[in-house]
Amino acid sequence: MAKKDGSLNRRGFLKGAAAGAAASAASLVTDTPQAAGQGGASTAAAVPAPTQEQVARDAAAVRPPVSVRAVQRPGSDLMVQVLKDMELEYVAGNPGSSFEGLQESFINYGNPPNKMPEFITALHEESAVTMAHGYGKAEGKPMIALLHGTIGVQHAAMSIYQAYYDRTPVLMIAGRDEGFIQAHTAHDMAAMVRSFTKWDAQPKTLEQSLAALQRAYNEAITPPMGPTLVVLDTELQKEEARELKIPAYRPPQIAGIDLTKAREIAKGLLDAQNPRIEVRRLRTAQGARLSVELAELVGASAGTGATTGPMSFPQRHPLCGPGSSTAYDYTLGLEIPAAQASIIGPGLATLLERDSANIGFGGIAPAAGGRGARGGAGATSATAIQADAEASLPLLIEEVKRQLTPDKRRIVEERKAKHAEANQKARIEALTQAVQTKRNGWDSSPVATARIYAELWPWIKNEDWCLASPSGFSGAHNVQLWDHNKPYSYLGGQGAGGMGYGAPASVGAALAAKSRNRIVINIQCDGDLNYAPGVLWTAVHHKLPLLTIMHNNRAWHQELMFVEYMCGVRGRGTDRGHIGTSLRDPFIDYAKMAAGYGMTSEGPISDPAKLAGAFKRGLDSAKRGEPYLIDVITQPR
Repeated sequence: MAKKDGSLNRRGFLKGAAAGAAASAASLVTDTPQAAGQGGASTAAAVPAPTQEQVARDAAAVRPPVSVRAVQRPGSDLMVQVLKDMELEYVAGNPGSSFEGLQESFINYGNPPNKMPEFITALHEESAVTMAHGYGKAEGKPMIALLHGTIGVQHAAMSIYQAYYDRTPVLMIAGRDEGFIQAHTAHDMAAMVRSFTKWDAQPKTLEQSLAALQRAYNEAITPPMGPTLVVLDTELQKEEARELKIPAYRPPQIAGIDLTKAREIAKGLLDAQNPRIEVRRLRTAQGARLSVELAELVGASAGTGATTGPMSFPQRHPLCGPGSSTAYDYTLGLEIPAAQASIIGPGLATLLERDSANIGFGGIAPAAGGRGARGGAGATSATAIQADAEASLPLLIEEVKRQLTPDKRRIVEERKAKHAEANQKARIEALTQAVQTKRNGWDSSPVATARIYAELWPWIKNEDWCLASPSGFSGAHNVQLWDHNKPYSYLGGQGAGGMGYGAPASVGAALAAKSRNRIVINIQCDGDLNYAPGVLWTAVHHKLPLLTIMHNNRAWHQELMFVEYMCGVRGRGTDRGHIGTSLRDPFIDYAKMAAGYGMTSEGPISDPAKLAGAFKRGLDSAKRGEPYLIDVITQPR
């Protein structure tokens, strides 16, 4: 359908032809490169005009056959079965003609249909990929994002980059229909995002398509993890599969340390008087559980990354903290450099070697000093071991058990008791100091961000919860006031720092939470929501357990501070620093925005005394699978 400005949307690109504009349709041309060996020149070759059948199909004027099933075993059914075999739960997509065969299989193939994976309706490809990003961080495994041709991949590009930078497994499928709308296709569609994906393929046959989907999944979950892309031609989706067999799925073999190194590390931990284990982001929840088992076996105090992201050591475990002494004589790092031994995963070659254009994205390659930007996989130290930490833990634990004598077991138990007492004392002191500091502005209006976190905590502390949105822009008060004890308690920041992340990532986490009796909290920045608010409708439509609390400071406050600082150092005054950095004249009513998408909402709230009641109503609603939004007018940070 034509937009009001006269342009055409992607699904109405050819509909004008149905009214007799054949000449216009025939004028669609593309530059077709000449064959190699002809001097590299190119000529403009006219693309054949769409047939009357194509025009009728695009205008939705074609009815499917009623009594005859044209394809008995479509290729897309086999593609979906491959995804079922890998136990993928969800596929998020914004509909497009290039994957209509695949979409039909997603929603109709299987018993029951539309399960494993279930089709999730996205209102924007960027949101689809970010949903998969949030899901991937919550579960440590991919969900699928479905993209329509060139324009779908372009829409999704920023979100793909964020998942790449965040080392998060995402499986993307892009439809390709070279015989239809030329502006929506390309010879090498994946090239647009190759520099910030881990692996891609454009299979030529149905058999190759099935193998490509399996490999894309395995590449995504093999460290260093990242987004992968398979481009599937529409002809392969609609091809008659006949007797083609689906290849058996074989999970990847992820390399851990060898037995010699396991014995060396186990001996170092058990011989030490005060061992330490520093844990950062592991691949899955199983890795986090294994890190706890190892720490308990050797009586080591532990450091954690649980307040910066998922899949780490539980923050309030008795061994988590500085311990009874900070004079550590043997330190093991899991996905982080450490003094004596570090198991930090493989290098970044599988990510960096794909930057054939030499773009050189900042923060991906290890810094000049040798340490990776995230201090995790790819970082180096004098004793760094290039092996996956999670895959190394089972062998290391077995070797510790083998070397653990009765005398050493007694020493371990004594050490654990001392660490637990010291960590509990340190925890109480830190919490007392934090509470005293955060009392400042407690009764202020607009509402202090610390009060939002403090008043929400009693309502959720006995629930199975996940904070899926970044907390840095709202003060990160969860770090000190909440207990991050589950692998998914806090999912961390948005990777590359791009905006438009919080809401769709939280929806992705809520998809993971839906069948697991978990609730998801989204402390949502106002500027961030305005990039792609349509994801609120997705949350309502799919009945997700999501509570969104607006951090509505009516500005892009960080940028406001930047501009005001620049105004000051240049001596021009700060009176106009708000131009281009604030959201006022008019103020945005987020409760009404949410209501427009069907989400129950309330606010704006500027009186902090009204928070508690709103939180109770919101949580009760979210636990029923009815997403809820509370608009709170807040202090800047």
